[in-house]
Amino acid sequence: MTTATDPRYPIGKIELPVRLTAATRAQAISAIGALPNQLYDAVRGLVDAQLDTPYRASGWTLRQVVHHIADSHVNAYVRHKLTMTEKTPPPIKAYDENAWAHLVDAVGPIGNSLLLVQALHDRWATCLRSLPEATFARTCVHSDRGSMTLDDLVGLYAWHGAHHVAHITTLRRAMGW
Repeated sequence: MTTATDPRYPIGKIELPVRLTAATRAQAISAIGALPNQLYDAVRGLVDAQLDTPYRASGWTLRQVVHHIADSHVNAYVRHKLTMTEKTPPPIKAYDENAWAHLVDAVGPIGNSLLLVQALHDRWATCLRSLPEATFARTCVHSDRGSMTLDDLVGLYAWHGAHHVAHITTLRRAMGW
């Protein structure tokens, strides 16, 4: 188990499968809904030189982390919706996150990614809150993780947002920003 002192995992690694109760599912959905404001607060006031600082040696810059959250969560939203609506959801294909993090749209200003995360998470949390409990047992197959329930996906992305916000806030604390 990687400890919280490992800069790659400032809040620890997620452990799947996630077994969510109605209460822990509601907390995870609330975390998905709260992420945009947490992300905005994490980067508020940072200048370009700070945004271009890697959160760890050989890691992405804070700017790339913000864009990665937008990229990853767009994919996640689609994965969730396919799992919710398809009788047999298509396999979830992993993507080369590192290649995406080096495309031109991941090294530019973060404003559009912050707006995208805000709009996306508002829709995502609203949709998740509307589902009957039985829907969270629906499954999909991820190319890297294998069979996952919608609960697994909800838990994974609640963790994922907090994980990356912690990359930003941990570096800010360490640097005194």
